[in-house]
Amino acid sequence: VQLQASGGGLVQAGESLRLSCAASGTIFVINDMGWYRQAPGKQQRELVATINSVGSRNYADSVKGRFTISRDNAKNTVYLQMNSLNPEDTAVYYCNARGVRQFVPYDSWGQGTLVTVSS
Repeated sequence: VQLQASGGGLVQAGESLRLSCAASGTIFVINDMGWYRQAPGKQQRELVATINSVGSRNYADSVKGRFTISRDNAKNTVYLQMNSLNPEDTAVYYCNARGVRQFVPYDSWGQGTLVTVSS
């Protein structure tokens, strides 16, 4: 399963961005979709938000109330609406999808999209 992310860019503090990530491939089921990020100088990716197949959402404490994750199952696409951005949100954002393809579990990652928030 391939993931293609888009929507990153350079914004000022307080502004908004919307990230999109579309999954493609043949004969697959997506259970969970999510966004993770890796800040400059940090080695670990951290969870930003996830959403499962029935719409249950999970957010990192640092983004609660500012970010909203959603998905369009017909388009196999997950979105991340990011409002009230601050410089601490600067990172490469990666989308993730987990599910089953031809009876085999998969855990796929997108290529990452850079979000830069200036103060």
